[in-house]
Amino acid sequence: MSEDASRPDPATEVFVAHRNLLFTVAYEMLGSAVDAEDVLQETWLRWVGVDLDTVRDRRAYLVRIATRQALGRLRTLGRRKESYVGPWLPEPLLTVPDVAEDVELAESMSMAMMLVLETLAPTERAVFVLREVFDLGYEEIAEAVDKTPAAVRQIAHRARSHVAARRPRGAVSAAETRAALGAFQRALETGDLQTLLDLLAPDVVALSDGGGIKQAMPRPVVGAGKVARALAAGVAVFGPRVTVEPTRVNGHPALITRIDGEIDMVVAMRIDDGLITGLYTVRNPEKLTRMEQETAVSR
Repeated sequence: MSEDASRPDPATEVFVAHRNLLFTVAYEMLGSAVDAEDVLQETWLRWVGVDLDTVRDRRAYLVRIATRQALGRLRTLGRRKESYVGPWLPEPLLTVPDVAEDVELAESMSMAMMLVLETLAPTERAVFVLREVFDLGYEEIAEAVDKTPAAVRQIAHRARSHVAARRPRGAVSAAETRAALGAFQRALETGDLQTLLDLLAPDVVALSDGGGIKQAMPRPVVGAGKVARALAAGVAVFGPRVTVEPTRVNGHPALITRIDGEIDMVVAMRIDDGLITGLYTVRNPEKLTRMEQETAVSR
């Protein structure tokens, strides 16, 4: 067999080369790896029908297809969230260590930022992600979201202002996050309520996503005292059957909790001014399937 015969066709080569990028675009828009994979499939089906000779910028063209598919799915996902049991959190991804080296990508994928993106309207979210995270030009984004470049500029400005008012107040290094997580882990393992209180900001908000499948806090818990007591009570139920270990979720240090060796929960956090202001625990088993194997993401 000749070398050319063994190579994939050009459409497949281009798609595979940009697959991780397309997944990341879809995931940042949707907060769901399952839905992002569906977007990839839909993008592929449309891509194979394209005459490549007519495509000037293949990367931009693929991103445009993926964005349009993700926008349609985002609106459907919004309806699903309305009937979701308890708080909804993004699906955590076990990411490779080098994701953290791309500071902008890691920040955009953090649980805290993904929750901020949830507060944007679908088109605002698409424009923000494509412009601020993937650095696409306004003309390219306009084609992806079916708006004029002028309208996209306005949407981008509005989305930036919205996100700036809600994003974490200052950059937190991985070392700071690891230190906070380590102290948090020790407090959980020892049941030391005072240490937990010392780590939590007075106005900390804890969200727990069980999806109606696993027991979780049915609504946000606000305040250091309430959050610390809820955490201590949860650990006490399972006692020595619980193990807690550090991991890396969405480009940031996090914790994974196992019960009798089986993954039970992923814990991520938001830190502002050295204190934990947001605590995010995902228990829904349908959202923990990406915690056994690393997911490749890229810009």
